[in-house]
Amino acid sequence: MNRLIKKRRQTDASAPEPHFSVKLFASAFFTGYVPIASGTLGSIAALMLYFIPGFESLFILGPVILFVFILGVEASSIMEKKYGHDPAEVTIDEMTGMWIALFLLPKTIPIAFTAFIVFRFLDIFKLYPASWFDKKSGGFNIMMDDVISGLYTNIIVRILLFIPSINEFLG
Repeated sequence: MNRLIKKRRQTDASAPEPHFSVKLFASAFFTGYVPIASGTLGSIAALMLYFIPGFESLFILGPVILFVFILGVEASSIMEKKYGHDPAEVTIDEMTGMWIALFLLPKTIPIAFTAFIVFRFLDIFKLYPASWFDKKSGGFNIMMDDVISGLYTNIIVRILLFIPSINEFLG
């Protein structure tokens, strides 16, 4: 059960307080400040945005993922200076990973739910190389462990869709 909750680390009192906009972005609309299951809430926030009509388009979601990843690296670095290694307050990584998990998959509720469950499992248990990135400091590494989990999820869901009975159920 301990792995389901990102550990809150003691804050560095000497580090400057991140700007409100950095906190808003890095915490995926403040989901990171919820004391329990902040990563799950960040993933749910990603799903809510994903279900905006047209958001799943290659020409919208693709650039959004790239833009959020680049800004997420910087925002995560700033937050890590204040809150410590891979802080629970940072959930923009879960949001980005969730969008990668859904990228170019059919947009259905069963597929999105399946991707959500698989992504949360992989994000918690961190298969290699996600586990390697998770041990490192810095915004790039904070973002990359969820990018890897998102890629694995996308591949797993695509494989599941090749199984006729599962495809029929999810489609």
